[in-house]
Amino acid sequence: MAGKEATVYILDLGRSMGEKRHGRDQTDLDWALEYVWDKITTTVATGRKSALMSVIGCRTDDTDLANVMEEIEGYENLKVFSGLKQYLLDDIRNLQQQLSPSSTNDGDLFSALVVALQMMESATQGKTGPLKYDRRVIIITDGRGGIDTDDLDQIASKINDERAKVEIVLLGIDFDDEEYGYKEENKDPHKAKNEEVLKKLVDVCNGSFGTLVEAVDQLHIPRLKETRPVPSYRGQLTLGDPKHFEATLTIDVERYPCTMIAKPPTASRFVVRTDLGGIAGPSTQSSATITGEDHPMGDLSAVRNQRVYQVDDEEEPGTKKNVEMDELERGYEYGRTAVHISESDLGVVKLETEQSLQLVGFVPAEKFDRYLPMSRTNYIVPQRANQQSQLALSSFVHALFEADIYAVARMVTKENKPPIIVLLVPQTELGRECLVDVELPFEEDMRRYKFPPLDRKITVSGKIITEHRDLPNADLTEAMSAYVDAMDLSSLGEDDEGNPGEYAKPEDTYAPLVHRINHIVKWRATHPDPTLPIPNPPEILTKYSTPPAELMSQLEVQLSALIKAADVKKVPPKVKGRGKRRRDDREKPLSGLDVDELLGNPKRVKVESNNLIPSFKQALAATDDLEAIQEAADSMAKEVRSLISNSVGESAYGRALEAIRVMRDEITELEEPEIYNTFIRELKKDVLGGKLNGERRDMWWRIRGSRYGLVDQKRSFVSDVTEDEALEFYKV
Repeated sequence: MAGKEATVYILDLGRSMGEKRHGRDQTDLDWALEYVWDKITTTVATGRKSALMSVIGCRTDDTDLANVMEEIEGYENLKVFSGLKQYLLDDIRNLQQQLSPSSTNDGDLFSALVVALQMMESATQGKTGPLKYDRRVIIITDGRGGIDTDDLDQIASKINDERAKVEIVLLGIDFDDEEYGYKEENKDPHKAKNEEVLKKLVDVCNGSFGTLVEAVDQLHIPRLKETRPVPSYRGQLTLGDPKHFEATLTIDVERYPCTMIAKPPTASRFVVRTDLGGIAGPSTQSSATITGEDHPMGDLSAVRNQRVYQVDDEEEPGTKKNVEMDELERGYEYGRTAVHISESDLGVVKLETEQSLQLVGFVPAEKFDRYLPMSRTNYIVPQRANQQSQLALSSFVHALFEADIYAVARMVTKENKPPIIVLLVPQTELGRECLVDVELPFEEDMRRYKFPPLDRKITVSGKIITEHRDLPNADLTEAMSAYVDAMDLSSLGEDDEGNPGEYAKPEDTYAPLVHRINHIVKWRATHPDPTLPIPNPPEILTKYSTPPAELMSQLEVQLSALIKAADVKKVPPKVKGRGKRRRDDREKPLSGLDVDELLGNPKRVKVESNNLIPSFKQALAATDDLEAIQEAADSMAKEVRSLISNSVGESAYGRALEAIRVMRDEITELEEPEIYNTFIRELKKDVLGGKLNGERRDMWWRIRGSRYGLVDQKRSFVSDVTEDEALEFYKV
């Protein structure tokens, strides 16, 4: 769980912030707000109630201190937009409407800092003293306003107070920064003097001073989420049975996660709120969490889930009745059969376990197969403030390291939990001594598959063949080796000093899915207009998505040699309509004689109503002409309409449905889905329009229930119908 934090943003809103400088196409305030909105939306996305924020405007047209302190002389042109609180989406929208350049340059930046310190002290003060908050004040200014330095020493003393220490972060618009290498030319003397004063304050308070150019440039670099680790096991690491023997090894340890999978944020479902929303059942998420109680979109409500259990009603066959969960028995799936196990039988086969971590053996490091781990890694460290355990675990870790062996242990994280087998690997690097554990498979978890060797072929008689068209020869192996060596990335990049270094280091690569979704969510929170296009992904997320151009230019020689050695040939594109059942794909006789013509078989077969499906298949098999296929499909469509029109009730609906299925499968197999899609669209209009001898809507429900609608691109790659269009087609 992350700690508590309180952050106050002091934003300069003077008239000078509304100007565009140094060739930028946006005002200084809009440029500064890029950083402010990114920081605020990042905090809002965490959903933490302990992350408090506030925004104070300096050099504003009016004065509003929001009861933080009295409006006395020296505190004019300051405005507190909100007290320290958890920000929600509606707070962002309200703040957007108020942050604009003022028409004055009056106002003292240090007075705004005093107001921020007073607000932070009031909000984070408990009955017995300051609460444990990480306090931070972020100041963004262009340095062109007035600054009163009379109380500079008192302000610095207040900031450095050990009981309630505050971190100061100052970002200046076009401020000089030697470390970043930025210097503004022809700087205004008044601004240069203010820069010196502000830098002096930051140095005295041990804060951070920088230019906004650097801060904005780093916005698109994903920030890794840091979480407070939660132990998954607290207990003893034992060697032997301490309950029955005295000569055992017992060490008090704790287990913490080493690596975790970062997942993108999940979407929330909302519906229009109705009067019945209050009785729809329990909700997994409150709409106020995202929008707030007073948000203008308050007519939306989170989707509520309700689970109902039903069984067949024996008194009324064909119907179901609702039952409570307590009345149900457990069943386990075995193949396609549900196997019932009573509670008494379940108690017999259930393994009763106790929380433990028991060493069961050791294995040499070189004999451990790296494909065996089944889970993420965890750290096993000694119990806090337990020097005896720290010394014991350190000795055990060094013993494993020096002997070059791993330990195998049986772990039960909680009582009555199923046991797992873990491998314990010693780690003495990075200034820590601990064990790294990973889960190992049981025999039932192993899946063993046999594959033929890649360097030889074995005949039925046992003869070994090393030269074959399916085996790589010496030239191909050498060409492939040269191609792989040419793709070396170890020296393609540059290190911090400009020397050749590794390209695409793990610490420089980020998960595009996770950070792109976060980027879009934060951007949309501050740009709610749906007509605005979504911005392109940051360059750092797409930098490593394709091989570097300089590397590809160096591989042309090796790639050409590899293509020649492998005898790579371009496969001609697949022609539309050349299905696997076309006549021209069949093997032709060496004589070249047309056997069908000699035997008198017709080129076109008529679709007969008394032998509908077989005659339709024969008609398609007898021709490779598109006109003949269309003619057969039209005949089949005519017969389907006849079956539906002449059906007494639903008596012929089954035959019509089977004809539609066969027509759909056969036409799709011939890769001519447009023929079927045209037919099914017209059939839907005729059925729903009452053109087939009266009301035939039941036939459409059968077609819809059987999913015999449009053939989409998922079913046939030559189709022009998307999956969404195919789903939309089923709607009436």
